[in-house]
Amino acid sequence: MHEVDAAAAEKFGLPELSLMESAGRKVFEAALKVFAGVDKKNICVLAGSGNNGGDALVTARYLTNWGAKVKVFLSGNKNHRTESLKVQIKILREMNVEMVALENDRAWERLQIALKFCDGIIDGILGTGFFGEMRPGALRLIRSANSTGKPIVAIDIPSGVASDTGEVGDAAINAACTVALGLPKVGHYLCPGANYVGELIIDDLGIPAKLLDEDFHQTLIDDDLAITLLPPRARDVHKGSCGKILVAAGSRGMTGAASLASMAALKAGAGLVTLAVPESLNDLYEVKLTEVMTAPLTEIKAGIIAGENALAEILSRAEKVDAVLIGPGLGRDAETIALVKNLAAEIDKPLVLDADGIFAFNGAAEDLKKCRQVPIITPHLGELAALLETTVAELRSALILNVRRAAQELNTIIVAKSECTVVAYPNGEVFISALGNSGMATAGSGDVLAGAIAGLMKLTPFAPLAGVYLHGTAGNFAAEKFSDGLTAGDILDNLPAAVKKLRALQNGGDSHD
Repeated sequence: MHEVDAAAAEKFGLPELSLMESAGRKVFEAALKVFAGVDKKNICVLAGSGNNGGDALVTARYLTNWGAKVKVFLSGNKNHRTESLKVQIKILREMNVEMVALENDRAWERLQIALKFCDGIIDGILGTGFFGEMRPGALRLIRSANSTGKPIVAIDIPSGVASDTGEVGDAAINAACTVALGLPKVGHYLCPGANYVGELIIDDLGIPAKLLDEDFHQTLIDDDLAITLLPPRARDVHKGSCGKILVAAGSRGMTGAASLASMAALKAGAGLVTLAVPESLNDLYEVKLTEVMTAPLTEIKAGIIAGENALAEILSRAEKVDAVLIGPGLGRDAETIALVKNLAAEIDKPLVLDADGIFAFNGAAEDLKKCRQVPIITPHLGELAALLETTVAELRSALILNVRRAAQELNTIIVAKSECTVVAYPNGEVFISALGNSGMATAGSGDVLAGAIAGLMKLTPFAPLAGVYLHGTAGNFAAEKFSDGLTAGDILDNLPAAVKKLRALQNGGDSHD
């Protein structure tokens, strides 16, 4: 975004002050909503020494014009103030707006009194340029603002959140609303930063669309993207043309994972799904699953598949399908691990690996490059950290960078599941989904996602992206009814509603029944 701002000035002659004016106006409009009007209300505007502070001062001007009683508190080193910020300071002085530089104890006392009696706060302290260690003055100011419990509107990103990673150090502004300027930032979506954002409003500030359409290699999976992911379904399709999917999954004590994954493939749109399971469990699945076909596999012991016979049986069935999913509830016996790795190396069909299918490659991640087609893996962060022989903390410290690098190095499409789902391709492209909710942190949710992706493999070349969109949308539908008590089965049941919403969007609608 810093490069975009510079290009707006250099290539298009769009002045920095013009962008600042647009930003301040949009933040003011958000404040009107968050503060339920501003006339005769006491508003504290906290402004740093950068252009984020300048945006805050433009906001202060609009607030004043609309009848608010505004007090501006200037933080940071006054010698580091940008030229645009200095212009805004001069304007407010001419308007006789009260401004206080936080340079001594008396000024801090005035701040505490103002915060105590204010109705709302504008956060323009740090902005997107912040990363690393916070200066004591900024930390003190952030903590003071948060302690009031008053609603805060943050400019671009809550102060204290690292915009590229979502990391938070000692503190960050706990915003009721954040106005993202130009484009959203990674830190708006990744935790812990996402916990501080509140309602997210995105405004392009009038930046020339050409600059915002540049090839950033990072794309948000939203409704606008989703409508391009799943082609229309022809009237004359049949179950064979909609996708034949083979799911190799399940073991004793883990039968639910296989059921969820195979049914998710159907509910996402596949025409025919076959579930290959240990032969001693086949009767159970035939009763449990009406629409899914079952295929009993040779066992090495009760409920566990492995060995040459099972390998040959799965490979034979894989030749007759359009995509294969391996792993949900499959088990972690040494023989089963060997089976998974042999299957991955031999199957020449689109391949999805989930759960125990991913576990099989722990300590041997390089073997993923032996797959005959680029595999799709769907790990949560614990599984991905184990695969990459690192820790979740290290992985999260630069999640986008780490997932992108892993996808490139392992020649694998990675669907990394967390509070956001990050989909990384071997060519360096990354897609981020903020769909979903905390209620989806439930056993089996990932099995539904893996099944949905597999079920879409015949229908679209963008199955990982479409699957993530449908899964997150289904989870949100489920949360409307069940909130934190939703189960993986509820997500599964709402997959058709998610597909219906996507089709409605493609036809110009935006609602669901």
